[in-house]
Parts: sequence; C-alpha cells; structure tokens
Amino acid sequence: MQDDVRTRVREFLAPQLNGRALADSDDIFALGYVNSLFAMQLALFVEQEFSLQLTPDDMEFDNFRTVDGLVRLVTSKTTTAA
Repeated sequence: MQDDVRTRVREFLAPQLNGRALADSDDIFALGYVNSLFAMQLALFVEQEFSLQLTPDDMEFDNFRTVDGLVRLVTSKTTTAA
C-alpha cells in the first residue's frame, strides 16, 4: 500500500518539481519547490485522491512537508479507517 501511496503522491508533486530530483525525506517547502498556499492543495489532494477526511489534528506541517510525511499520514488514516 505504501508504494502505491508514494507513487500517487510523487505523481501529484511532479509538476511542482519541474524535473528536479526529490528524495522522499526532502522538505519540499524548505527547498522552495512549493509555497504555503500549495499546502492547501496537498490537503485537498490527500482527501480526494485517497477518499479521506482530514481533521484539524492532521494538519500538522510535518505531515505535508515530505513525501514520507504524506505517505505516513495517508497510511495512518487508512489504517485507522479500516
């Protein structure tokens, strides 16, 4: 499951990276690949792509700054919902 989530997250991020390499632990905000407004797009993507409802507790910046964080968020929400 994690590989599928990782692939889908990377596909969503790809247009923002303009072909630049990104490690799963790289902070996409600190590297300047995206801005804070993109955080809301990430949240909407997670909810729509994975049919999840995020709560205020999920809106921790650490959940959105790396591919690993996004995978961890989706996996934990999916596991909790099952």
